[in-house]
Amino acid sequence: MIRFKRILVTIDGSTQSMKAADYAINIAQKYDSELIALHVLYSKTGFAFHSETATGLITPSSINELKEQAKEEAEKWFGEIIKKCADKNIQVKTEAIIAPISIVEAIISYSEKENVDLIVTGGRGRSAFKKLILGSSASGIVTYAHCPVMIVK
Repeated sequence: MIRFKRILVTIDGSTQSMKAADYAINIAQKYDSELIALHVLYSKTGFAFHSETATGLITPSSINELKEQAKEEAEKWFGEIIKKCADKNIQVKTEAIIAPISIVEAIISYSEKENVDLIVTGGRGRSAFKKLILGSSASGIVTYAHCPVMIVK
């Protein structure tokens, strides 16, 4: 029998990602699973430089600042998910991480590290490529995931 112990849902604040969260919450309730809500902040500079430091070089404190910015951005979304999970008695973990290379790579690595059994993601996120049938992140997740992936339209 298929059993999902740990479910990962990717969150970027888009309508699609919040809809994916609703699906993930319902699946978590059905299978008595732990839910992980993950927000990935992509750093276009690849952490080579950070404009907020005096030298422009990345420092441990500037990395922490970037992580805090990601967490602050995601807090509203996480709060909504935490409330829905509490109402359904679902254990939930929220996390915001930084991706220096690619969002897809960060999600795949995180899901492997956390032994995730199912990844739930929106079909399209906040990118401007509305004409794509499947968003580039969703497509990459499907291609490289070690576990089943559910795409929510």
